[in-house]
Amino acid sequence: MELLNTLWLGMPVWIWLSFIGTVLLILAFDLGVMHRQSHEIGVRESLKMSALYIGLGLAWAGAVFAIYLHQPAAGAMDPQLAGAASATDRAWTAVELYLTGYLVEKTLALDNVFIISLIFGYFAVPREHQHRVLFWGILGVIVLRALMIGLGATLVQEVSWIMYVFGAILLVTGIKMLVMVDQEPDIANNPVLRLMRRHLRVTEQAHGQAFLVRQPHPVTGRPVLWATPLLLCLVLVEVADLVFAIDSVPAIFAITPDAFIVYTSNIFAILGLRALYFALAAIVHRFHYLKYALSAVLVFIGAKIFLGDWLFDGKVPASISLGVTAALLAAGIGWSLWKTRGGATVEAR
Repeated sequence: MELLNTLWLGMPVWIWLSFIGTVLLILAFDLGVMHRQSHEIGVRESLKMSALYIGLGLAWAGAVFAIYLHQPAAGAMDPQLAGAASATDRAWTAVELYLTGYLVEKTLALDNVFIISLIFGYFAVPREHQHRVLFWGILGVIVLRALMIGLGATLVQEVSWIMYVFGAILLVTGIKMLVMVDQEPDIANNPVLRLMRRHLRVTEQAHGQAFLVRQPHPVTGRPVLWATPLLLCLVLVEVADLVFAIDSVPAIFAITPDAFIVYTSNIFAILGLRALYFALAAIVHRFHYLKYALSAVLVFIGAKIFLGDWLFDGKVPASISLGVTAALLAAGIGWSLWKTRGGATVEAR
């Protein structure tokens, strides 16, 4: 019992285990009940799934409120939370920080949807098999983000100037995104893909949902394992998330150094990525101008690390971060939908 109450990254172990258990239950319900049989996911089903996952993400804000209201040690990693005037103030601030992180990660996922659609298109993955790739991709993301956030939280606690490094990364990324907004990645010449093709036995044809199959060796004739194109697709999806995590993880640490809020907002935003993909893949071009808003958000979050020391006694208030982030993203979405209304194409494309 004492072990369960031990603090780990600012939060009792039993709360971490409760969150992980909640996520595993959601994934089990998704795969074991909603998608037990492989099938093509239509727009209506994907919209229902998206609404469900967004509802779960927003509902978790209530859990965040309760945790930071009743756990005296909660929020010790963030000066805004540790210095709150009362437990209620601490709980509301935690909710604002969680929602800001969730909003940033959810919107960054829209750019990830575009990359995933290019990867699926390159490998010609049938729609009925795309959910399987995304499901296993999400499991990989959960583990990968846990490692990155754990490392990030440790650096924030041990290295006083690391937040300025995160701020610089966000400023450079935001400016780079603005400059390269109309450039598409070259999947065929991806170095990871070339490396896998060079060192793995890869089948010419897909084999349904299988990632690995046994086929005769071309020389010995003995049955050996071969990778299928679906496995290469899965690896590229994981690599794409790793690249996006380099932006999104520093972005949320710039919002709050509290590891529990960072991780939970990340995971709840990512859990709905599969549903978001099926809902938006066909119309992702209508969100072209959102990339400008995303670049502005990354620049704002990076800049506020430096400005907070001068203007707000060390930290921009959570309410200002949430308000500015929401306003920028809403403007980007609204302008994108307006410019592409009536089936109009984006001039840049």
